[in-house]
Amino acid sequence: MKFDLSPIHIVNDISKEEFEKNYLNARKPLIIKNMSKTWPAYDKWNLDYMKSVVGDRTVPLYDSSKADPSKPINASAAKMKFADYVELIRNTPTDLRIFLFDPIKQAPKLLDDYRAPKELMGGFLDSYPNMFFGGKGSVTFLHYDIDLAHIFHTHFNGRKYVILFENKWKERLYQIPYATYALEDYDVEKPDFDKFPALQGVKGVEAFLEHGDTLFMPTGYWHWMKYLDGSFSISLRAWDKSLAVKVKSLYNLTLQRKFDDFMKANFREKYMTWKENLAIKRANRALASQLPY
Repeated sequence: MKFDLSPIHIVNDISKEEFEKNYLNARKPLIIKNMSKTWPAYDKWNLDYMKSVVGDRTVPLYDSSKADPSKPINASAAKMKFADYVELIRNTPTDLRIFLFDPIKQAPKLLDDYRAPKELMGGFLDSYPNMFFGGKGSVTFLHYDIDLAHIFHTHFNGRKYVILFENKWKERLYQIPYATYALEDYDVEKPDFDKFPALQGVKGVEAFLEHGDTLFMPTGYWHWMKYLDGSFSISLRAWDKSLAVKVKSLYNLTLQRKFDDFMKANFREKYMTWKENLAIKRANRALASQLPY
C-alpha cells in the first residue's frame, strides 16, 4: 500500500507574477527545470569537482537508524574524510548521508557558482547555504524544517525521489511532540495502514529530481527524500512574509528546542516513549475527527 500521491507541478521557467500567485502565496510545491542552467554550477558541480575543492575536510555522517532519545536529532553516526566519502557514494550503495554540510565556508569560490532566485522572491537568509550528500539508497527521514523557511532545493550529479505533505497533515503523519519530525516506525514508501491507520487517506505530492532541477518547498512542508544515485543538493532558504510564521520559527528554534533537549538529556527513553505514545494518540484522535477537513 502507498500514500495517495499526486505528481508535482513542473515548469521550465516561470515569471515572478505566476510564481507568487500560483506557488508562493498558494503554498504549492514546484519543480523549476531551467533555474540552475544559468549557474556555473550546472556544468561544474559533480562529485569530482566537490572532491577537488573540499576533499581534505573530515565530515560527520548520518544513517537511517532511529534517533537515540538521549542525543540531539542531528547527532552523527560516524565521521570520514570528505574525499573518502565521495568515493564511497560513487561506487557503493550506502545509507550514510552528509546532513547540513557547509563546504562553501571551506571553499568560498563556490559562492560564485550559484545564484539565489531573487527574481522570484526576496528574503534569502544564508550567506553560506547548506549542502546535502547521499549514497544510493540513503533516505532522509520525514520532517519539516524547524525554521519554517521557504526552500529552493537544487539537485546535482544524479537523481533523488521526494515525497511531500502539507503541514496540515502533521498529526495524521504521527508528528513527534516538541519536534519537527514524524514517528520513525513506518515506511514512508510503503506504509502499513493496519498498524498506522491515521496514515490512510493522507494526501501528498511526489517528485523526481534530476541534475539541475530546483524543487520549491513552501514553508512548513513535510519532506522525505531518497537518493536514487550518489548525488548532492544545495538548499537556498528564504523568509516567509508572515509575521505569524516568523514568530513560530523563533519559538521552534529557541523555547521548543531547548525544552526538548533538556527533557532528552534528563529523561531519555522515558521521555521518548511518552512522546511516541502521545504522537499515536494525537494521530488516532485526528483520524476519528476526520482532520484535517
